[in-house]
Amino acid sequence: MSVGRVGVHHPTRAAVTAMGNNEKDAREPEIELFVKAGSDGESIGNCPFSQRLFMILWLKGVVFNVTTVDLKRKPPELQKLAPGTPPPFLTFNGDVRTDVNAIADFLEAQLTPPRYPSLAPKHEESNLAGNDIFAKFSAFIKNTKKEANDKLQAALLKAFQKLDLYLAEPLRGETPVQGAGGRPESQRPFLDGDELTLADCNLLPKLHIVTVVTRKYRGWEVPVNLRFVRRYLEAAASRDEFAHTCPAARELELAYAQVTPELT
Repeated sequence: MSVGRVGVHHPTRAAVTAMGNNEKDAREPEIELFVKAGSDGESIGNCPFSQRLFMILWLKGVVFNVTTVDLKRKPPELQKLAPGTPPPFLTFNGDVRTDVNAIADFLEAQLTPPRYPSLAPKHEESNLAGNDIFAKFSAFIKNTKKEANDKLQAALLKAFQKLDLYLAEPLRGETPVQGAGGRPESQRPFLDGDELTLADCNLLPKLHIVTVVTRKYRGWEVPVNLRFVRRYLEAAASRDEFAHTCPAARELELAYAQVTPELT
């Protein structure tokens, strides 16, 4: 699959077509994903929910269009398409869908094997891995009091340590390797195994925000000793489905500049 800019349909919109085949198959559903635009009104903006759906569609290998929507100048036709609804939203064969969780479930139910891969995790616990990190990050990054900073940073670190432990523990049925002290360790690069799943599509966009913003505004990075988290992030960065759907670091920094206070 490749992603490329194919043209601007409207002064406030940019379109990208992603496809897994050289020619559009007549049996393919007509899908258009509308995502939040960046500061220039065209590039991908700060929105983990937009990236989540973008990743799902790309991983499915289905033909689809992505349109970035400038929230400052939302075109009238989009106001009619999804009145009062900020991106992301999606049209599937002309039907408009606006609930992110429902869209993810719908795509998994509609785009099924053998034509499209299943993205559902085989291990239910993978859906919960790292689910407290973003809340801890938000508390840490929006804090104004110096005396509370260390405590909030420690809470964020603890959430990352919990994720590291999950990634280190072999999954049921997985053949482990022998780690330090003879402890069995997982070899898997992603939450649920060797391939990206819906669980990764949910977590990775949030982790991207966390790592970029904490580095910029709090000088904090994922510690080197959390090697399974670091392996996970490196594995994700090597996959086009993640790397080419990420907003630029500058977009995240701009978005959080307004909500990240100086410590006093």
